[in-house]
Amino acid sequence: MKQRSMLAVVLVLALSGAAQAKDLFKKSEVEAALTAAYDNYKGLQEGKNADYIPALAKVDPKVFGIVLVTADGKVYTKGDVTTEISIQSISKVFTMAKVIDESGTDAILNNQGVDATGQAFNSIVAIEQNRGAEMNAMVNPGAITATSMVKGANYDEIWSKILGYYNDFAGRHLTVLDEVYQSEAASNQRNQAIGRLMYAYGKIKADPDRATDIYTRQCSVGVNAKDLAMMAATLANGGKNPVTGKQALKVENVPEVLAVMATAGLYDDSGKWLYKTGLPAKSGVGGGIIAVSPGKFGIAVISPPLDGAGNSVRAQKAIADISNALGGNPLAPQPLK
Repeated sequence: MKQRSMLAVVLVLALSGAAQAKDLFKKSEVEAALTAAYDNYKGLQEGKNADYIPALAKVDPKVFGIVLVTADGKVYTKGDVTTEISIQSISKVFTMAKVIDESGTDAILNNQGVDATGQAFNSIVAIEQNRGAEMNAMVNPGAITATSMVKGANYDEIWSKILGYYNDFAGRHLTVLDEVYQSEAASNQRNQAIGRLMYAYGKIKADPDRATDIYTRQCSVGVNAKDLAMMAATLANGGKNPVTGKQALKVENVPEVLAVMATAGLYDDSGKWLYKTGLPAKSGVGGGIIAVSPGKFGIAVISPPLDGAGNSVRAQKAIADISNALGGNPLAPQPLK
């Protein structure tokens, strides 16, 4: 506990120093970075929409929006920043954070684990290999289990807490895209099986079907690029929304959330992503990616066409370019002056 407390203090001090600076970045530099990335990739035709959820196949593949929010609350945008997509697996980050806030970091660590599975995000083999352990909350078995761990007396209370938590990160009231929810609920038999198998191994304590349905609903929350960037910037700012000032996530729990994002946030390509950018990130098959440069910025890009691993093609390229231009890699050396 002393080590975690010291880490939290270091993080708070770092963020406080950033907040005291007049500006984290020059406006012209950020705008130039966003414009260059947008212009470079707006015509890119690689990838295709997810189609295993029928509603996702209908989303306009030309949607392309970039938003960067600095840890001191400056908002920069380029492209389509109003069209809403479903949050999908990006929601996993924030439900995991809610569980950690409510029950402590060991709750996630001891119940489903935090290691990468080495299997597909919806693998049943991975569950069987480890009897429900070593799942992490960024893959479906661990994520459905995390949803089941949010405290509440009934479905409505649990859902209200989850959505309210998302609202705190986004800085506005979010709603469910009903067409997406209905489409997913009608085609999520595999997730139902995953939930029941995690229940059989004792990781979900009660009513796995309720957990799966709430998980399906959380994946169907509508977000635009600005919402996602604000959620990422809240993580970059020590759990405090940099625009509203709301402390959404306890500052001492931020490092653990970012750690799981870093190791498992982009499905099977998480290692490649971290190798190239150093940024904790999370993707969703709706076409969004968020990434966090701690103490500096949160960034989000929405572009529905995905690569074979399930990650937005344009979003990966744009975020990497922008972060490189702004020195966002938290693993890059910072020589003493």
